[in-house]
Amino acid sequence: MKRIGILMLILFSCLAFAGWPQAQAQGKHTITTFDAPGAGTGVFQGTEASSINPAGAITGFYTDSKNVNHGFVRDPNGTITVFDPPDVGKGHGQGTTAANINSAGAITGYYVDSSNISHGFLRYPDGTFAPPIDAPDAGKGPFQGTNATSINTTGVIAGFYTDSNRVNHGFLRDPGGTITEFDPPDAGKGPGQGTQMFWFAHNINPAGAITGYYVDSSNVSHGFLRDPNGTITEWDPPGAGQGPNLIVHVNSINPEGWIVGTYEDALNRYHGFVRRPHGRFNEGEVPGAGTGYHQGTAGFDINFDITPEPTIIGPFIDSNNVWHAYVRTADGKITEFDVAGAGKGSGQGTYPLGINPERALTGFYLDASNVYHGFVVMP
Repeated sequence: MKRIGILMLILFSCLAFAGWPQAQAQGKHTITTFDAPGAGTGVFQGTEASSINPAGAITGFYTDSKNVNHGFVRDPNGTITVFDPPDVGKGHGQGTTAANINSAGAITGYYVDSSNISHGFLRYPDGTFAPPIDAPDAGKGPFQGTNATSINTTGVIAGFYTDSNRVNHGFLRDPGGTITEFDPPDAGKGPGQGTQMFWFAHNINPAGAITGYYVDSSNVSHGFLRDPNGTITEWDPPGAGQGPNLIVHVNSINPEGWIVGTYEDALNRYHGFVRRPHGRFNEGEVPGAGTGYHQGTAGFDINFDITPEPTIIGPFIDSNNVWHAYVRTADGKITEFDVAGAGKGSGQGTYPLGINPERALTGFYLDASNVYHGFVVMP
């Protein structure tokens, strides 16, 4: 798989509606699939939707037939506009990755230039671009640079950068363009260590609280929360493995401070978690999740209903290593589903990535030919 390391989870009873048909209603829900104009049809090419805003506008990226990435925005009526920032590279593995769209329609992400250096971007709702986002201490060599990952309702952008020693660090950019760099106290200082945030997630909330993960000097991952005042709290979900290269991926934070993510236990099994605003954790498994090596439940995005619990989405990996989507609603019920056309081979299936306050969700699926396609589920 390309960028999707793993995903997420939660608990309780299950209502399964596997195989909802394309562009047809199942109960109150309708799934529509789509492809960006110019998307390639070869192996690991195609369309990957990543984020949906309250109005139903979707952003993401597509890989063309030359394996170059380009951004897109799909408006609520289905019209797709493709885009690239100025100075984007046009070679294999270069191009634009659009990560997140806010309520105003501003989009952030990163692009890779012709020298294979990453730069963050901000695309305004009118289609124009701000100057490239480059953290002051970002490296200027190949596979270094700045990655913007999320934008909140006030226009504050969060992300991470890779320095000249290939160490990662967090940053935030205020609406005026000022960049603040940061790291949790125990972040490692070696190559591949340091502070990171997941590309396709809401890792900054409207108040400016930022969540993510860091890799320490022993190559062990841990979660963090940076309060709007700059105070950083480090934490681990119960059950997270403490060996080198065992992951804790912290993905999204909602307006109330609930955090969702995924961890890997000592036996390399995935588990989803929710961290409540005061630090208590909820854990659980989707009933259809596998229990073997690199199987289990993951979690990607979270919204907030006017109820005691948020709605959470993520994928799970079954015993055949096929990916499926689930939604856990505020009443604790879990719905499992697959997009019609999703492949049934190892590594194929349905990957939900974003949910909005109206519980519309988006993501992508990998078909039997290993081609990506976007989808949106309307409540």
